Amino acid sequence: MINNRGRVFSGARPTGRQHLGNFLGAIKNYVALQEYYDCVYCVVDIHALTTMETTENLKANTMDMVLDWLAAGMDPQKSIVFIQSHVPEVMELHTYLSMVTPLGKLTDLPTFKEKVRENPHNINYGLVGYPVLMAADILLYKADFVPVGVDQAPHIEFTRECVRSFNYRYNSNVLIEPQMKVTEFPKIIGIDGTQKMGKSLDNHIEMASTPEETTKRVMMMVTDPQRQRRSDPGNPDVCNVFTFHKIFSSKEEVDQVNRECRSAEIGCVDCKKLLAKNLNNYLIPFREKRAEFAKDEQKIWDILEDGRIRAQKIAQNTIEEVRSAIGLP
Repeated sequence: MINNRGRVFSGARPTGRQHLGNFLGAIKNYVALQEYYDCVYCVVDIHALTTMETTENLKANTMDMVLDWLAAGMDPQKSIVFIQSHVPEVMELHTYLSMVTPLGKLTDLPTFKEKVRENPHNINYGLVGYPVLMAADILLYKADFVPVGVDQAPHIEFTRECVRSFNYRYNSNVLIEPQMKVTEFPKIIGIDGTQKMGKSLDNHIEMASTPEETTKRVMMMVTDPQRQRRSDPGNPDVCNVFTFHKIFSSKEEVDQVNRECRSAEIGCVDCKKLLAKNLNNYLIPFREKRAEFAKDEQKIWDILEDGRIRAQKIAQNTIEEVRSAIGLP
């Protein structure tokens, strides 16, 4: 890897097959960043344990997510792709960072408050310390940049505070403060037309679905709520289907839908059929690559093992420096 380009780190919980929200909000950006930075992409399975009641599908979900990453264009020759728990040094750094982190700071973070709302009956120690582990992920690999949306800025600032606290406590400059690489992650609304796309709401469209499954989900999409009859003029500006047209349809088709919807020349059914066709066409290369990767799962585990080796080399160097800074015998 070329080491003068700056290093990017990002991780994602292993949620299985990825949907269009994952792709448009994160994966597409992961792929683009590979051309300009040395990227480290991690399946954060330890993070997942903080809210997971059963690990029955953890391995399968990891495989499905990595298959989607690779099929979407993540290149293990350009990037390090690995599983968080396979590099245990992250847990060691997490412990050291926890010694310089005030408890009150953790409980004030937006992430913790959000997780408490989502899991009111499972407020475990790991959940409280989640941001410290997140900081350890970033700092272990000495990432220069972390791609985030503006709403995630507090979490990166927390990581920077961890660096300051550690370096001040141990009079060192071992850890480096990462910079936010602010990315306009679009908020992708699900097929219900109101909520952010997600599996928990069953309002998602998986990238790896069959063309028939994809068409079925598109035909379920909520359109302009004010349009009651085929003869009623529609308003594309408030229609989630039109939002997807602007992503997956040609400019000419977008202009046509915009014009004909407003004049009631096209109905919602035909509008969705056109979107389904264009979305399926867009996903053809992805599905073909995914099917090819899926033929040999051992190859995927080999990619992740190679990623582990490369990631652990960085991690071990960092941990040696951290131990020395602390003064551990």
